[in-house]
Amino acid sequence: MGHTSLQKIIALQRNPANIRNLCILAHVDHGKTTLADCLVASNGIISSRLAGKLRYLDSREDEQIRGITMKSSAISLHCTHGDQEYLLNLIDSPGHVDFSSEVSTAVRLCDGAIVVVDAVEGVCPQTQVVLRQAWLENIRPVLVINKIDRLILELKLSAQEAYTHLQKILEQVNAVTGSLFTSKVLEDRAEKEEEKERDIASGDYVYDCSDGLEEADDSLLYFSPDQGNVVFASAMDGWGFSIQQFANIYSQKMGIKAAVLLKTLWGDFYLNAKAKKIMKGAQAKGKKPLFVQLVLDNIWSLYDAVVTRRDTEKVEKVVTSLGIKVMARDSRHSDPKVLLAAICSQWLPVSQAVLSMVCEKLPSPLDIAAERVEKLMSVGARRFDSLPKQTQELKRAFLECSSGENSPVIVFVSKMFPVDTKALPQNRQRPLTQEELSQRRELARQRHADRMAADQAAAESNNHTGRVPQEDRPAGLSTAKMESLTLKDSKQEEEEEQKETFVAFARVYSGVVKKGQRVFVLGPKYDPAQGLRMLPEGCSASDAVCEVPHLSCCTMESIYLLMGRELEELEEVPAGNILGHFLMQMSLALNVLLCLTCTSWRGRETLSRMACNFDSILLSDTAVRE
Repeated sequence: MGHTSLQKIIALQRNPANIRNLCILAHVDHGKTTLADCLVASNGIISSRLAGKLRYLDSREDEQIRGITMKSSAISLHCTHGDQEYLLNLIDSPGHVDFSSEVSTAVRLCDGAIVVVDAVEGVCPQTQVVLRQAWLENIRPVLVINKIDRLILELKLSAQEAYTHLQKILEQVNAVTGSLFTSKVLEDRAEKEEEKERDIASGDYVYDCSDGLEEADDSLLYFSPDQGNVVFASAMDGWGFSIQQFANIYSQKMGIKAAVLLKTLWGDFYLNAKAKKIMKGAQAKGKKPLFVQLVLDNIWSLYDAVVTRRDTEKVEKVVTSLGIKVMARDSRHSDPKVLLAAICSQWLPVSQAVLSMVCEKLPSPLDIAAERVEKLMSVGARRFDSLPKQTQELKRAFLECSSGENSPVIVFVSKMFPVDTKALPQNRQRPLTQEELSQRRELARQRHADRMAADQAAAESNNHTGRVPQEDRPAGLSTAKMESLTLKDSKQEEEEEQKETFVAFARVYSGVVKKGQRVFVLGPKYDPAQGLRMLPEGCSASDAVCEVPHLSCCTMESIYLLMGRELEELEEVPAGNILGHFLMQMSLALNVLLCLTCTSWRGRETLSRMACNFDSILLSDTAVRE
């Protein structure tokens, strides 16, 4: 598990205020998995040199062959920001349109998202799709404009031209966000008009010409570098930054407050060298904007010295001025990109910029929006306020995200995914103890002695009968029998290798999920009204409920921490975390993809109402009180 121990992650899981559940969304080939590799490398799980090449979260063979992400996969990362420690549950999702369902499963479990946009291609069709999905699920996005190195090396743009190009990309992304916001406001306006139809009929209605856009607050809706929700990066070269970083750097050098630089580094501002003031109107006066002068010019000159001209003297000056160390093998490498990555990854590490933005700007599980909870608990066109009172009371459990003993356990399952049975933690090979090694040596000696005795007896028997000994065949077994045994063994090995187990990809919204917990499993066709009639008062998952159609009962056999290609076994998982879990009954596991599960909590009324008001891929379970 790299440098972060399992015990450390378990400790961080108990503090939901410092948990961030996020996914990476983008169009295909915009650099999601490369960025994910950089974040994984920050925890020491893989080498930073392999970031972008290893594609660590693409664990399937077909993903590695095709070079694209096809299935969502998750990993838990440890991050220190300021004096606080954070747990980031990161989900990498596909960017290809054919795998949009995998994006939906990722978005459903998260509170925030990193939207990655290629600096050359800009907003693509799938970028619009993922922005819309994030909007509909009420999760907060942050933006990473990736592959800025392509502007330098492929398009050959100057720093000034690149700045104009980046402004246009930001406008494109905000245009999509603005259209979603406008649609939402107009939908709300239409609902209000429907509610006032009775007033119109009675003649009491006063016409309002407002469309609602003026009253709606969109101040924190858009992406803007000065708000800290945008990072400029080249994940393949290992660098990335927010303007907050450069504001802090130049605040000390120029003697200007960091807050002032933060507001003026991005925009139509320039530095008046004579007056030593920051002035407005750079474009009208033909001056270099601050972002070009203080940020982009430095990056462009570094690429020019390292990649284009390969100026050794200038590179040494840059390294000395930055106060970083470059290994001799990197300096002598034939590929200049190796030296560039060695410098940039120390000067402006992309993982530091992105993780800082995630910790500051994305919400914790405690900050889940009430509107999102109401949407989760309402199916179809049914409004939240039309639900029974007992069901509406569960909204508090979502918002509190409590792990207390009296908190109902609510778990959301977005999908099931297959895992090789041999890859499960309980089946993983472990080192032998000294006692086990001694036992195996003794058994080997015994088998050797038995074999020698059998060979000697066979030789004596052959001498008496005059037969020639068959050294290549064990005593007492014919050739045909040996072949049949060999075929049988090989067939068994193949069956064992092909055996797979389905694990649920889930999130705990309330309570604590424990290993061995009994839960109800409700299929997508389960009728809550029928269950209410047939279930006895105060029944629990320990009782027999098989007489209710599409209602089953099973045990949470194992609970796992998802670590990309690996699973780590846990005893329990508190609220606010993402997990994988295995249901004991294999026949049920295949149906959990579209099922709803819950254990009894304060009687059957809440059970049935909760089942009725979640989407079909929702699994919610409430702790058994008995």
